Formats: sequence, structure tokens, C-alpha cells
Amino acid sequence: MTQAIWEQGYTQNRELSWLQFNARVLAEAEDETVPLLERCKFLAIFTSNLDEFFMIRVGSLCDMAAVDKNHVDNKSGMTAKEQLRHIYAAVEPLYARRDAAFADVVQRLRAEGLCRLSMQELEPDEQKYIKQYFKNVVAPVLSPQIVDAHHPFPHLEGKVLHIAALLGHKKNERLGLLPVPASLPPLVFLPGSGKRYVPTEEILLAYTGSVFEMYDVLEKTVFCVTRNADINPDDETFGAEEGDFRQKMEKLLRRRRRMAVVRVELTRPVSDHFRAYFRSRFDVSDTQIFLSRRAPLKLGYAFSLGEHFSAKQRAALSDPPFTPQQPAMLPAGQSLLKTALRHDVLLSYPYESMEPFLQMIREAANDPAVLSIRITIYRLARKAKLVEYLCAAAENGKDVTALIELRARFDEQNNIDWSERMEEAGCKIIYGFEEYKVHSKICLITRQERGAVRHITQVGTGNYNEKTAAQYTDVSLITSDESIGADAGAFFNNMALGNLEGRYDRLLVAPHSFKSNILALIDEQIARGSEGYILLKFNSLTDIDVIERLRQASCAGVQIEMIVRGICCLKPGVPGHTEHITVTSIVGRFLEHSRIYVFGRGAEEKMYISSADLMTRNTERRVEIACPVDAPEVRARLHEILYAMQHDTIKARVLQPDGSYAQKPSAPDPVCAQTLLMQQAEAEAQGQAAQPVPPETGWHKWFGRLFGRRE
Repeated sequence: MTQAIWEQGYTQNRELSWLQFNARVLAEAEDETVPLLERCKFLAIFTSNLDEFFMIRVGSLCDMAAVDKNHVDNKSGMTAKEQLRHIYAAVEPLYARRDAAFADVVQRLRAEGLCRLSMQELEPDEQKYIKQYFKNVVAPVLSPQIVDAHHPFPHLEGKVLHIAALLGHKKNERLGLLPVPASLPPLVFLPGSGKRYVPTEEILLAYTGSVFEMYDVLEKTVFCVTRNADINPDDETFGAEEGDFRQKMEKLLRRRRRMAVVRVELTRPVSDHFRAYFRSRFDVSDTQIFLSRRAPLKLGYAFSLGEHFSAKQRAALSDPPFTPQQPAMLPAGQSLLKTALRHDVLLSYPYESMEPFLQMIREAANDPAVLSIRITIYRLARKAKLVEYLCAAAENGKDVTALIELRARFDEQNNIDWSERMEEAGCKIIYGFEEYKVHSKICLITRQERGAVRHITQVGTGNYNEKTAAQYTDVSLITSDESIGADAGAFFNNMALGNLEGRYDRLLVAPHSFKSNILALIDEQIARGSEGYILLKFNSLTDIDVIERLRQASCAGVQIEMIVRGICCLKPGVPGHTEHITVTSIVGRFLEHSRIYVFGRGAEEKMYISSADLMTRNTERRVEIACPVDAPEVRARLHEILYAMQHDTIKARVLQPDGSYAQKPSAPDPVCAQTLLMQQAEAEAQGQAAQPVPPETGWHKWFGRLFGRRE
């Protein structure tokens, strides 16, 4: 059946689909209507996205190509080697686009007074300053090395900048390596206005000859390597090794730093003779060597460029400021804990503030009626009030249990550190399962009042991360519904016992019951034929069983609307298969991250929010939760979000049957969903908008009034 699926042409490769998503991120950097400093940030985001893609996805495919040459992708029929070939070909033009976008942004910033300079552009006094800076600041921290019979090639960490120089000496050649010290700032600002700067690696490149002064520098370039970072604890053989899972993860993090190179990036064209050094030393092919002629290889500094402008100029070059607002369903000054005991509350980040949730945990930590707090943690901010409040609760004698996922990619060390801090405070720490990541977002507060036990359950689509709550769009439901509270209690008990096959009345929990229930919900709409309706918002779609069931629904006449930010392995609009499916992607100021599932319309509608995307890893290899939404007021607010997404004509891109994306047709009254939702949040916080009304009274008409308030 799998071969028939890809031959029928309604599925596509997940890696190439992801590259299309990152190309949409790059398109924001290319868009002249986007404020200049925001374009800088999109360049940095595109770059870091691509770095992680090579570390994880390309790294995984390289491993697969080595150990299972005959394995084929069930969406495209390609082997791992064929996928890699298509990936390298698709990435090459993205480098050229990034170079062009970076050059344009730099030129426009120069017109605003912020000048990125080459060494050749420096004035004589500036050249003198840089010479002294190199002598007094840079040279003392350099660690140059030549590579020859007596100086073996060193291990180079991934994404660390180096200067590589081809050195000549008495008719012999050697390779010279010069790491760019991490202790140095990425940019060196020149005396004067403070707006003229030189990248540090360009200074080192210019002074390479003086560092290797006994040699002739024949060629030189800035470069860095990207290493496979797709570590898997279950790939390791630990035997009878003592120690807990935390110690195991620390060992794996050390291993990550030494894994194979999957990409080499250069900033200058080099001769094939010089390229041969890179090919042989890192065991890579020419297709794995990429040239970035204008854009630097690391762009993290882009987020701080605004600091070099006046407040007025910075405001003109940035998105209008926005502060997450007081939640519309929680009147100012009221306790979320007490309000949730009366009715369900929805928080919508980043339009509404996460602070009421944090204050609910703080209040619970000091509430004599609270017996316990249990929570799953996937990613936390570097500074987390949540941890402070959970520790305070434990110190106050509450029973606090935190299930911390130590394998949250690239946040492993942060989670290890927080787990140690919480353990010291008296919290009970669970690490989850060796074969299944715990990705669910659920918190359960248990209170005893007048002899009765009450549960307040929070289920969300995003992490308990105070930083990303202001950058990612997520929703968080807080409810005192006892059926959901009972399921939440059973969930935490099952996690503590290592039971992945627990049964739940209301919650859909992966890996045991989530996928089967989603397929059953689709089947219900298939049974309704042309009267059926499905509306899904999530990040990625790769699960072949879900894809096939959606195709069947389309063939049955079910109208299916999907809002998919990233990977979508299903192609819509393919004759005979997916004619009744539309797929829209929105890349904008905030990262679209919420997962909302709607099946049916009106009185027969079933709605869920979830931590899970419809990817095989989520549906079969992670612990995920989907929670039903019952309260009409909460459904109305979720429909407002979906309605805005459906009507976006500015940032929305529509997936075509051939796998490309096209902008929506222009409209006489353009709509940006994220801007609209920001305006809604501000208006409601100021008391200028009515509370949402139940769907049966026409929520879409109420929300439609917001279209008249756009600036």
C-alpha cells in the first residue's frame, strides 16, 4: 500500500517540505514591507533553523544511508541517499537567497547609520584602532595550530568559527587552523558614533598572515562544521552501568560534540586543491560543502543590533511593541485558581499574558487547601518563576511531582540543571520513559475543601516557558471539570508506574489512545459525507495513517481545512484524492504553535486542544495529550483564533498540488491574523470589546466586527 501512496502523487517528502517552510521564513527576511530590524531577526532564525535541520534531520539520514541503504521514505519512495541528494540541491539556492537578503539588509541599515565594514573600508584612524585591538585584545587569546606529521588535526566543535589557511613553506604545504575565540564579541564597534563595526572573524582573517608569520598564506577562508547531533539514548549500550537517566543524558551530551560532520560552510571561494583538505579531513563530499559569500555563518548577534539605535529610530525599524494583555476570560485582580473553580478559562499566548498561570501556581504553593501539584515539563526558560513557585510549594509541605523530559532537544542540560534544583527543594522528580519522550503539557492541582476533593487541571499546547510564551502562539485551558481532573490524576499515576497503556474517559493520550481516537473522529466525518467538516491547526503532518484517512475523507466529500505551519506531507487539491482539502501556512511575527482540532459543525462539533502534531513521532513514539473543549465560551475564543487564521490574506501562503506555496489572492480589505488578534487582546483588556458569545449566537459575526478596527 505504501508504494501505491507515493506513486499516486498526493504525498511528499518531509525534509523537502520542511525546507519549503524555512524558505517561507527566509521570505520574511526578503520582504521589504517587514521592518528592517525584524528582517535581521528572520535571517538569524532562518540560519539557526537550517543549522538544526542539518544537525538532526540530515544527521539522521546520513546514519540511515550508512546502515540501511534499501530503506525508503513512505511518502516519496526515496532512499536516504536519494533524500540527501535532493536536500543538498534544494539548500544550495537558499544560500544564494540568504546572501542577497543579507546584502540588502546591510545596505539599508547603512542608510540608517549602522555600518558593517570590511577591513578595506576602514579609515586610517580606524585601521590603527583595529591593529591595536588585535594586538591587545585578540592576539593574547588566540590558539593557532598547524597540521602536519607532528601536529595532528584537532577535533573541531560544531558551529564554532575557524580560520583555515593553506600555508606554504619551503615548497611544502601545511594547513593552518585558527579558532575564533568564544570569549571575543562577534562584532567590534569602532570609536566615534558607535555605529560602525567589523565582524571579529573578518579581523582574524585579515591578520592570518601575522599569526602564521613564518609561512606564506596561499589561501584562507572562514569556515565551520556542522556535526550530527541526533543522539538517541537507546542507541547506546550501557550494560550494567550504575546511575540514573540524568547521568546517562550527560554522557550523551558529551558524545554529541564528537559526532560526524554533515556539513562544511565556507565564506570564500577556494581552489579545488584547498577544498580537498576539507573533503578528506571531514569525510564529506563536494555537495556537503556550502559557500556563504556575503552572509556570516553565525547570525545570533542580529537580535541585539537594535541596541545601537536611539529609541525613536529603533521603534521605526521594528514591529510596533506589544505587551501580552490581561486574559479576556479573567477579570483583572481576580484569582485564576478561584475563577477556574467556577468556570473554564482559556489563556491565549502571546496575545494574553502567562502571568496569571504562574500566579496560580504561586497561590497554590501557599494555599492551605492545596494538597498536591503535579506537572509535566518539556522546556523551561533559563530563568523560570515556575520552578521557584514549585520549589516553594514543596518547601511548604505540598506534594509536588514534576515529570521532566531530559531529552528535549538542545534543552537537555537546562532540564538537567532544573531537575537538580527541584530535587533539592523536595520535589519528586520523574524522568519519563527511555523509548518515549513525554511531550504533554499538563498540570494538576488537587485541593481539599470542606471534606471534598477538587481538581484544577491545566492542559496546554505549548511549554511552561516564560520566554517563548511571549513569542509563540499557544493556548492553555484551565478547568475544574472533575472528569478531566480524574483523567489527569490517572495520567500522573500511570506515568509514575511506567504505564503507557492507561485508559482515560476524556483525554486522548498517546501513544496508546491518541491516534486511534483521531482516526475515529475522522471516520465520523467520513460517515457524514459532504456534510462532514474538519478544521485542524497544528505544526506538522507526517503520519501516513492520518494522511491516508484524510484522503479518504476528502474522497467522501468532507470539507477539510488545515492550517499547518511547517511540514505537510499531504498535497491538497490532487484530483481523485485530495480535492476537498486546503492547506494554509502562516509565518509571521509570532511562531504559530497552537494545536486545535475541530470535527463537525454546530451542535455536533467536537473540539480538542493538544500538545501533539500529527507526526508519527507524536502519535506513536511520544506521550501526548489532547483535551476536549466543552465550554461554549472557550470554544468561541478558539474559533476566533481559527477564524483569523482562515481569513489571513497577508502572511498566509496556500499549499499547491505540486508542493509549492502561493500567496493568497489579494483582497480589498487585507487581513493579518496575528495583528488582528493583538488588536483584539488590547481592545478587550481596555474594556472596548464585549465578552465572547456562544457559537450558536453567531461568534463569527461578533469577531467580524474586529475587522472594522484595523489600522
